[in-house]
Amino acid sequence: MGKFRFILSGGGTGGHIYPAIAIADELKRRYPDAELLFVGAKDRMEMEKVPQAGYPIKGLWITGIQRKLTLKNLMFPFKLISSLVQARKIVSKFRPHAVVGTGGFASGPLLRVASGRNIPCVLQEQNSYAGITNKLLKDRVAKICVAYDGMERFFPKDKIVKTGNPVRGDLVDIKAGKKEALEHFGLQESKTTLVVLGGSLGARRINQLIEKELGFLESLGIQLLWQCGKLYYGEYKKYHSDSVKVTAFLNRMDYAYTAADSIISRAGAGSVSELCIVGKPVIFIPSPNVAEDHQTKNAQALEKENAALLLKESQLDTEFETVFSALHQSEEKRNALGNNIKALALPDATRHIVDEIEKLLENE
Repeated sequence: MGKFRFILSGGGTGGHIYPAIAIADELKRRYPDAELLFVGAKDRMEMEKVPQAGYPIKGLWITGIQRKLTLKNLMFPFKLISSLVQARKIVSKFRPHAVVGTGGFASGPLLRVASGRNIPCVLQEQNSYAGITNKLLKDRVAKICVAYDGMERFFPKDKIVKTGNPVRGDLVDIKAGKKEALEHFGLQESKTTLVVLGGSLGARRINQLIEKELGFLESLGIQLLWQCGKLYYGEYKKYHSDSVKVTAFLNRMDYAYTAADSIISRAGAGSVSELCIVGKPVIFIPSPNVAEDHQTKNAQALEKENAALLLKESQLDTEFETVFSALHQSEEKRNALGNNIKALALPDATRHIVDEIEKLLENE
């Protein structure tokens, strides 16, 4: 067979885009002369992020269905038909040997067309609660790569392979020492460090919590590395001090994780997978504003294994100080959480996903 051609489709959020890019990078590493094409949704972040990663992308005119009657919903049938027509053109012209879908609206029409032409298709589901697009495609694909146990609730058991979620290579093998990491952020070795993560844009409710609890955290002798997000930096940078480091964005996540004694984070699939590899005690504060409340379900899956603590946004004002004090005061609890979350890590996820793609190519 000549050089391989692969289409990767997924987007709408970083949680769908970054796994697709990681898979593309591994395919390119194994097949340097392969042709790779991404298919996303017009006007969504993948149209910017994928070219930045060095790959071509085509955009479909597609969005999801809103929960209430809107003009967007009335347009949905037209967008779906348009996307299916575009997807047929893309597949006919590119003639892929395999197609990978990582979730998001654009992957629906593309994988529907490809599977209808008997092109091997692989799904990658990041969350413990399957997304709607992947659920709709489950009977049409050859393999479904998942990160959690119990996914036969959503998918045919014989198609499921537990691979984990792709994570950044620099996190799989963190080389930085703690002293070096603390110095990078201007933090002190003598203090306990709490790292607060709200995503690149930031998390309003987490930021409000930290602002309210600054005095409490100071009373415990804790120093903060507070990634408040670019949307909120202007509002919170006034708190920057010797013991509170406020930043819009963390460009050295390996240093941030190494510096941390404990971590507060949202519970998106990518964050959860990274934090399993890092193996530090985590308090998850899931975003309630995501499809099917999947962040809460991701965090619950770890809480059940005594691998993380879960606080819902509705509990923050009444329970945060009690939960954090108990964690801070018990080294045994911190060690147990760190060891248990590390035991759930699947650091070779990207490699295993591409192994599954290769098996399908061999059967062609």
